[in-house]
Amino acid sequence: MTTTIQKLTFEAYLAYDDGTDTRYELVNGELRPMSLGMGKHGAITEFINDQFKSEISRVEFSWTAKDMRVGVRSPRGGRWDTSRSPDVTVLSIAQWDAMVDREAVITLNEPPPLLVVEVVSESTKSADYRAKYSEYSVLEIPEYWIVDPLEGKVTICQLNEGRYDEAVFVDEALIESPTFPALRLTAGQILAGKL
Repeated sequence: MTTTIQKLTFEAYLAYDDGTDTRYELVNGELRPMSLGMGKHGAITEFINDQFKSEISRVEFSWTAKDMRVGVRSPRGGRWDTSRSPDVTVLSIAQWDAMVDREAVITLNEPPPLLVVEVVSESTKSADYRAKYSEYSVLEIPEYWIVDPLEGKVTICQLNEGRYDEAVFVDEALIESPTFPALRLTAGQILAGKL
């Protein structure tokens, strides 16, 4: 016996409400529940978001950092829509303000976010390294961080002529972020979620 999975359009996804607090990503038209993740996942996400906000304030950029509050719509790879919810998204304040009266999703006709971060967990490992990597490069997101506490590394992907160049940081290596060049964090601090 086969089960048919109901496919949703992007518009149906935005209107979807199953009466629970479950958050979903839309992947090729299918709802994918987003788990809360381990405490370490949340600590890392919160730490990175706090560090970004602090640096944005210090350098007085007209940007903001949001943890798990912004969706990023991906171009269709097949017939159905995809919309991701990065763990951390850095975008301009003007872009954030433009979402005040609508769903907080960056659509395909808008500029991409400046930077996105995904914190790897067992359930997201394949998507973070493969599907999202590909989708974010096609969207021309200039910088993508893959923070992997499972393997003890931080991979910073910088867009270069439509593809990502990768730099991997471990232990006490200072990360090198094109978006935040003065940010003084080691891979170990990021992976621990604290200074």
